[in-house]
Amino acid sequence: MLPPGTYAGDVVLVTGGGTGLGRAMAGEFARLGARVAVVSRDEGHRAAGVAAIERAGGTGLGIGADVRDPASITAAFDAAEDTLGPVSVLVNNAAGNFQVPAESMSPNAWRAVTSIVLDGTYFCSREFAQRRIAVDAPGAILNIGATYGWTGGPGAAHSAAAKAAVANLTQTLSVEWGRYGIRVNSLAPGVFPHDDQDAHWGAGKEAESAARAATVPAGRVGQPHELGWAATYLCSPFAAYVSGHHFVIDGANWHRRHGFSMPPYVPIADHLADSSD
Repeated sequence: MLPPGTYAGDVVLVTGGGTGLGRAMAGEFARLGARVAVVSRDEGHRAAGVAAIERAGGTGLGIGADVRDPASITAAFDAAEDTLGPVSVLVNNAAGNFQVPAESMSPNAWRAVTSIVLDGTYFCSREFAQRRIAVDAPGAILNIGATYGWTGGPGAAHSAAAKAAVANLTQTLSVEWGRYGIRVNSLAPGVFPHDDQDAHWGAGKEAESAARAATVPAGRVGQPHELGWAATYLCSPFAAYVSGHHFVIDGANWHRRHGFSMPPYVPIADHLADSSD
């Protein structure tokens, strides 16, 4: 989508960049010339992310860190800068989610998701901004949102609330940090099947993809590289005047939520019970 070498000279740090859509985005930044740091708590995930970056022809570095811990984030940025150079683009992709009825959700379950999605996004963004401001250099932050942050997400009260907060944080930081040349946007993906879902979908992956495609106005699911295209555009010089924007990439799927066309309502507890059968 973008010219070769668009990110030559840039260092991109992607949290949760070793699996799924995070890895797809990391690979696309690498293909366009960026040196990419993959931050994850899991050593295997870091290795997978670096391998994807190298397959794309780029230079990758895996860094162990916990986005819930500001000190760990500082150390991760130090490691990235010591090896790759100053980080000029941050992708806040690390997240957590699991379905549970709100009335059954424990405080630990709530914190397990909100501390990664909201606290981690803020802590990483603050670290990034402090470093760019200190050297009077511009930068770009991309937060990964979700459309259910605007509509609510039954069975995902923790994640939906955190994603809603990230949307607000995106807007606030874009205003506060615009004077420093730091742009802040968010990307809300729709249905994007990827290899890391194999363990969940198993032999039914193709059937599941077809079923999900039937729910999307575009008539298909998304391809991981398409998410990479959107991410690299939003952080690139070609989007230099775009900030505080929420970019939805879902084949118009979330716009079809209409009271006259939605399927019958199923309480989340019943839905989860049926799924476990």
